[in-house]
Amino acid sequence: MRARAVSEKSATAFRTIGEVAAELGLPQHRLRYWESRFSELRPVTRAGQRRYYRPEDVALVRRIHQLLSDEGYTIRGVQTLLAAERGKPVVQDPLLRIRAMLADALAADAR
Repeated sequence: MRARAVSEKSATAFRTIGEVAAELGLPQHRLRYWESRFSELRPVTRAGQRRYYRPEDVALVRRIHQLLSDEGYTIRGVQTLLAAERGKPVVQDPLLRIRAMLADALAADAR
């Protein structure tokens, strides 16, 4: 018996990692990697460690994919953006802050 296509599922239905990966054209291992990098991405796990993505998880995966592939963000950049949106204080490396201050100073000097 063949499983129904993703498009035939209800909008509120849980999706397997394979269904989400196929929908976005990504390998499953990339989704598992993102789970280790983004604390917000926590699909429900069932017996045998099967992952089931809720609709909000699927929306987050789509957003992460868009930020990384289309908008050119790095993993750390997406982490920072998501943390800022959550209202969590963003802990930045002191060297990154110095770099940003120097970039601002150079931009101001160029004017």
